[in-house]
Amino acid sequence: MPLVLAVIALGGALGAVARYAVSLAWPTPEGAFPSALLAVNILGSALIGVLVPAVTDRAAHPLLRPFLGTGLLGGFTTFSVHAVDIERLIAEGRAMVGLGYAAANLVGALFTVWAASVLTRRVLKRSRRACGAGGRSAS
Repeated sequence: MPLVLAVIALGGALGAVARYAVSLAWPTPEGAFPSALLAVNILGSALIGVLVPAVTDRAAHPLLRPFLGTGLLGGFTTFSVHAVDIERLIAEGRAMVGLGYAAANLVGALFTVWAASVLTRRVLKRSRRACGAGGRSAS
């Protein structure tokens, strides 16, 4: 258990640093729509959609999912900053923009996690067929 917590913490730190790097590279000007965080949350959701079937449908190291899913992608994506951005937009009198931002995050994240998982499962299924039922190369 301590090792699992350690890899989650390491992944979370790396994910948070990556999100912060995106915010530095793509800053949101005062009063602007927080598009960088929206992009981070949607990209992170797509990556989760790839990760889950790739790790659960194949034999993977038991620390891979906690490190990448809970840690790295959990630290990369964020609900807390998203909630603060919505509150800020509403406080600035831009309630419709705040609600649109909330909806875009929700719909975008749900759609991309679904689409990425469907596509990943298709790729994995084709890969298994190409390699044979045992998952080994036919060479």
